[in-house]
Amino acid sequence: MVIRPEQPGDVAAIHAVHASAFPTDAEARLVDGLRAGGHLSLSFVADDEGRIVGHVAFSPVTLAGTADGLGLAPLSVTPQHQRTGIGSQLVQAGLAAAASAGIRFVVVLGHPGYYPRFGFRRAAEVRLRNEYGADEAFMVLELRPGSLPPGGGLVRYGAEFSAWGRAEPVAAADGGRDSGSS
Repeated sequence: MVIRPEQPGDVAAIHAVHASAFPTDAEARLVDGLRAGGHLSLSFVADDEGRIVGHVAFSPVTLAGTADGLGLAPLSVTPQHQRTGIGSQLVQAGLAAAASAGIRFVVVLGHPGYYPRFGFRRAAEVRLRNEYGADEAFMVLELRPGSLPPGGGLVRYGAEFSAWGRAEPVAAADGGRDSGSS
C-alpha cells in the first residue's frame, strides 16, 4: 500500500471510492466540486498496486476572515479495505503535508471517537463554532501553537459544502459511519 498525492489519472477512481464507501454519491460529488473549483488543497490516495482504495481531501476554511486553515473532508476507504489502518495513514499523510505547507490549523466534522488519535480536540474548547451547529463532532488540530484567535470564532467551509445539500459534512466513511476507516 502506497499513500501518495492524487494524480490526474486518479479522478474517476477517487469518485468510485467515495461512492462505494457512503450510502449515496454525495461525498464523491463534493470532492469533484472542490476539485473543479480549485479548492482541493490537499488530496491523498491509498494506492494498492495500481488500484485506488482510499482517499482523503483537505480544503480551505476561513476563521475570522482569514484562510489559514483546512477542513478535512471527506475521508473514505472502500468497504473491503476498511478497518485496516488505511484511513489513519491517509489522515497522517494529509496532516504532515498541511504542517509542511505552513497551515495553521485543521478542522474536521467527524466521529469524536476517531479523530482524537491524531491530536484533534473538541473545537468548542477553544471557542470555535461551525455553520452546521455541530458540537462534539466538530474538532480542531492546531498545527502551529498559538495560531487560533483567543476569542475563538466561526469556521466557515467553502461554498461547495453548502451546494452539497447536506446539513453537515461527514469526514470519514466506514460503510456510512465515520468511525472506522482506520
